Amino acid sequence: QVQLVESGGGLVQPGGSLRLSCVASGFTFSYYVMSWYRQAPGKERELVATITVIGDRTNYADSVKGRFTISRDDAKATVYLRMNSLKAEDTAVYYCNAVKRVWGHDYWGQGTQVTVSS
Repeated sequence: QVQLVESGGGLVQPGGSLRLSCVASGFTFSYYVMSWYRQAPGKERELVATITVIGDRTNYADSVKGRFTISRDDAKATVYLRMNSLKAEDTAVYYCNAVKRVWGHDYWGQGTQVTVSS
């Protein structure tokens, strides 16, 4: 059974930091491109960050460049999102995503809430 389980969300003040984790199971994690998405109330889901299969390349949304860092640990089947200098507009539910396009696999976690507020 495929599972992606996010954790690490919560309430943080503006300027603060959080680290999200996503633990994968039920598939060969190291074969998959991993991404973080987010969805704020009343808005569409947006791509935040992506990391390639061997972790040699990363991509970020312009709104988080220089503040967020995506990383992966294949031995732990885990992808991380380090979020620094958080802003109110970063408030959203953050979702973990695993993709292997050649196999038509596209897996999602249940999401973790991040709220940035004073």
